[in-house]
Amino acid sequence: MVILNDLEVDFSDPESISNSKIKERGQWTSKVEFLLAVAGQIIGLGNVWRFPYLCYKNGGGVFLIPYLVFLFACGIPLFILEISLGQYTCQGSITCWKRICPLFQGVGYGTVVVLLYSCTYYIIIMAWAFFYLFSSFSSVLPWASCSNAWNTEMCVEFDKIDNFSRQSISENATSPGQEFWERRVLNLTGSMYELGSVRWELALCLLLAWTICYFCVWKGVKSTGKVVYFTATFPYVMLVVLLLRGITLPGAFDGIRFYLYPDPTRLTEPQVWMDAGTQIFYSYALCMGCLVALGSYNKYNNNCYKDCIYLCLLNSVTSFVAGFAIFSVLGFMAHEQETDISTVAESGPGLAFIAYPRAVAMMPVPQLWAICFFIMTILLGLDTQFVGLESLMTAITDLYPSYLLIGYRRELTLLFICAGSFLIGLVMVSEALTVCMIILKT
Repeated sequence: MVILNDLEVDFSDPESISNSKIKERGQWTSKVEFLLAVAGQIIGLGNVWRFPYLCYKNGGGVFLIPYLVFLFACGIPLFILEISLGQYTCQGSITCWKRICPLFQGVGYGTVVVLLYSCTYYIIIMAWAFFYLFSSFSSVLPWASCSNAWNTEMCVEFDKIDNFSRQSISENATSPGQEFWERRVLNLTGSMYELGSVRWELALCLLLAWTICYFCVWKGVKSTGKVVYFTATFPYVMLVVLLLRGITLPGAFDGIRFYLYPDPTRLTEPQVWMDAGTQIFYSYALCMGCLVALGSYNKYNNNCYKDCIYLCLLNSVTSFVAGFAIFSVLGFMAHEQETDISTVAESGPGLAFIAYPRAVAMMPVPQLWAICFFIMTILLGLDTQFVGLESLMTAITDLYPSYLLIGYRRELTLLFICAGSFLIGLVMVSEALTVCMIILKT
């Protein structure tokens, strides 16, 4: 007889061992925790900076046609399948296959490797967002002016010049937002082959992000289920605030019109359909093992079919509404600069760390809106990150339950993974390799 976390387990009785594992593994305290955890995983930065860009790039409103086709033909069925697989087997993304078809356990190992890689680089975006958030607490936003130490002679404050002066500007002119991003945040070297040094400020932001993620996950679903009440809901508050502010700005409806203006001829292009399918897999976290892990903490008789339909609708609606919040502000920026919206609309890091901060700097009380935006960005990335980390730990714990469920071994294993990933991440906040991440549009 052995005491296992306050439970008496007789290791000579296989049934006793099995029951203790189920109890130690835990379950969601309520369905709300499950819904919020999955929502936090699937609703992330891709909803804010990827879907709106793809929508305007691929024909505006008509992009919704291939998007909906892939959603109902591929996204929702696979989403339900993964949640159901986890709930039925009560196992993570590796051991669930052992109960269905042991030959497919390699699929589970593959998803764990992908998830580990994703957790290592995805959190770099949070480090950038923390840097911008801390920089927002200043009397003048540092990306709004060309009078900083890192600015060059080519820096031009485009929002403060007229059309006549604009014609005499050099083609190599840069904005203060772009120089803040490239010269202050990243401090890029001349070539990506020059490693440079580690950006210690970004390294501290990265350490802060990993520390927060660790304490969100260290007690398993007991801690994850409580944290998501805040991290999965508060971004919606920020999104609503930014949306209401955005649509009241001059030029906002021009931006929304640009976002949704339909171009039916684009439907004949294969790239449009490829972008729609890619967005579905990316946004719904399919084939990464996260949904299997989250579903495995459900009660066996939970109606996961209804839950999945609600979550899928919430995810797609969030992507669509986020486009209004983003493009209303970009429309305002284009209006202020008297330029075309296509010149200010960007995707990926360019939207979150160059275009949108530039637009915010033109608003009254810009510090307030910058803080709101980067808090939303951090929380959107945070819950995706730590739920993914929880899924990774679930897969590992289910492989070795008799070892990792004893004492503080699970917490120490999680600490080892976080520390190792942080050390690897230091390479990604160097002055050269960050360029690779921008090129790859992570």
